[in-house]
Amino acid sequence: FWLKESLRLAVATPPPTLQEHLQCLPALLPSLLAMPKVKAFELRNKTSKDLLGELDEQKAELQQLRVAKVSGGAASKLAKIKIVRKNIARILTVYGQKQRAEAKKQWKGKKYLPLDLRPKKTRAIRRALKPEQLKAKTQRQKTRESNFPKRMYAVSM
Repeated sequence: FWLKESLRLAVATPPPTLQEHLQCLPALLPSLLAMPKVKAFELRNKTSKDLLGELDEQKAELQQLRVAKVSGGAASKLAKIKIVRKNIARILTVYGQKQRAEAKKQWKGKKYLPLDLRPKKTRAIRRALKPEQLKAKTQRQKTRESNFPKRMYAVSM
């Protein structure tokens, strides 16, 4: 019975038109402006612990907004979902940058670096010989070059 009723309601209510969407837009703007967008430069001043706390808050807020979306919440809440998702992405980006910087400090001056801290370049360049390896000569090569130097000719015309 309830399935037939919901189908009847779905067929009876037409989808919103463009004008209805545009009429709803002015009501959304204050809520969009009220939602603070997290700035990356502000996040860089925070500690890793603060960033993780902020991340938990944003994720909890996103969860609430998704529940509101399922339960048919206000349009202002639906518009906030995108902002919160972008905030989470910013926080994760800054947190990753901080972790990478700390790892670089820790591994600086060591003989070997973890793979993710090494320069990416290309596979061919990474496999190529280093300049000092290219210039290296065996003892036999050195002896031959000293015993049989390259001949120089003075050509006069």
